[in-house]
Amino acid sequence: QSLVSSSKWLQRYGLKRNKLSLSQILSQIGFQHRKDYVTTLGKPVASRYADGLFPQYKRAQDGSVYNLTAKKELILHFVDCLIGAIELYKQRMEWLTSESRQIFGVIQEQCIVIVLDFGTAAPTEFDLCRDALSMVLVEQVIQISRFNLIRAAQDLTKWQQKCTPVSERTVKSAVRWLWKLEHMTAVSHSSSAEALLEAMADEAVSS
Repeated sequence: QSLVSSSKWLQRYGLKRNKLSLSQILSQIGFQHRKDYVTTLGKPVASRYADGLFPQYKRAQDGSVYNLTAKKELILHFVDCLIGAIELYKQRMEWLTSESRQIFGVIQEQCIVIVLDFGTAAPTEFDLCRDALSMVLVEQVIQISRFNLIRAAQDLTKWQQKCTPVSERTVKSAVRWLWKLEHMTAVSHSSSAEALLEAMADEAVSS
């Protein structure tokens, strides 16, 4: 998930409310140096009364110039706010890239099917995959509403016939089912597609 586009997260931590984007900060610590069209000259002309009176900042994005009028105390206030916001982003990034989220991302949907395609994984890789899947079940699936597991194989295998309500009991049951799966050295070329079609056949599934 894109961190910057997560508006709910931004609102939760007050980053929008605190107006910490560059344009918002500039509007609070100064005013834009304006140009206006002068008919007699036939061209836009910038006012010069502020030249030399204020420190100026030129935005690289659009070339607009701001006259900075804020006192040092207000500037330091925004410095503190920005340092706090950066720390929140660091914490968020650490959370997003830790444990099962590092492999699977963040599961946001409330009703999901996880399709297991182990391909031709060696026995040790097969166990590593099951470790990772167990982690996502215990850490993330436990937070949503309904789920199911389908194994892509020559003979398609489902944990449950349809998505099942999430509870501590059903998650433990899914983990046990996962670890009872047998290692297979070969699968059919169409098994992955068949498993996906089977997952999509459940109308309640959102992902």
